[in-house]
Amino acid sequence: MSLKTILEKYPQSETYLIEILLEYQISKNEHFISEEEIKTIAQHLSITESKVCSVISFYTLFSQVPRGRYIIRVCRDVPCFLNSQTTILNSLEAILGIHVGETTENKLFTLEYTSCLGCCNKAPAMLINGTTYTNLTENKVKTIISDYKGRQL
Repeated sequence: MSLKTILEKYPQSETYLIEILLEYQISKNEHFISEEEIKTIAQHLSITESKVCSVISFYTLFSQVPRGRYIIRVCRDVPCFLNSQTTILNSLEAILGIHVGETTENKLFTLEYTSCLGCCNKAPAMLINGTTYTNLTENKVKTIISDYKGRQL
């Protein structure tokens, strides 16, 4: 969906900034907001570009740099940490060949940390583009990533 189409859906009010950023970023395969798009959004809402940038930089779910088609967010809060989150993260890094904060060469996956996903009773947990996975094990992670890789064939 184009940025223009998304902007036309919302009133020209700063109140809708986060909704616009979320909808637009999700609509893009590389899940980021460029400088040019920040300018367009700021003009549409009659706010400064620095206001848009401050929101993007405050919330970890937003990005100003291109990311993979699938963004894997691994919970790093206490319950997940105590329930083998480190093992899960190490497994993901080995499977994908990247570290936290990096994107695979084929631009398919980006690996990130996140705060609590609200699944503390089913830790460890991760989120991939809005889908939550819980009670993770190394084998479960391998199966999940294999499934996502298979979607590209």
